[in-house]
Amino acid sequence: MLKAIFLDLDETLCDTRKATDLAKARLAETVHAQFGVDGVLFANRYEDGFFRRWSDAQRERYTPIIKQQGEDAFRIQLIEDLLVELGAQRVNQSVAQALQRQFDRDRLAALEFFPGIEEFLAEARQLFTTVVITNGPVFSQIPKIEAVNLAAHVDHIIIGGQEPEEKPARSIFEKALKLADCEAHEAIHVGDSLAADIAGAHGSCITSVWVQHQQPLDAELGITPHHTVLHPSEIPALIRQLHQD
Repeated sequence: MLKAIFLDLDETLCDTRKATDLAKARLAETVHAQFGVDGVLFANRYEDGFFRRWSDAQRERYTPIIKQQGEDAFRIQLIEDLLVELGAQRVNQSVAQALQRQFDRDRLAALEFFPGIEEFLAEARQLFTTVVITNGPVFSQIPKIEAVNLAAHVDHIIIGGQEPEEKPARSIFEKALKLADCEAHEAIHVGDSLAADIAGAHGSCITSVWVQHQQPLDAELGITPHHTVLHPSEIPALIRQLHQD
């Protein structure tokens, strides 16, 4: 019997990609207008940076900043460095911070649930304990959670950046099971990342649902989800079917 639904946040409940693309476009315009450099390249490299798609040199430079000064300081330093790399004069911290805040403000303003998800959460909450498990730093995840008023729609929220380990670690799924007061076979986890969501669910013996979007199934990972939906809008119908079964 299904008692709990665990859900990823970004690209599962919320259309973070759409919001990020909008914020990047506006950031590119601002950077090009203010500094005369390639704004699109800047915005793409900024996204690569805050998603930790780093070169070895970047990892060596930014890891200590994050550990010692926090995510905000890292992102400001990243902006300063990227502007110099693209040929602009080095800016002071306040200028870089203004760009960082513009990006965050624009992304949060555009963030919203995928169609049908808000209604689905209300329905699911009548039948199951709902737990959101989201990876990422507190710096970015709490504002997103507040932007969509997530706490009003689910029973529990676990932020990876507040935990000893993030998905796919077993410990974070064990915490979700404890919050839901259920066993692994009584829960299902829905997410878009094979490496984090699906592997994590399988490592904890939890049934998985992969939100594929347009991602290929990476055979090298050796991970096969128990169920697959192409888009978040298909989640409600699948959960209803699994509940009836």
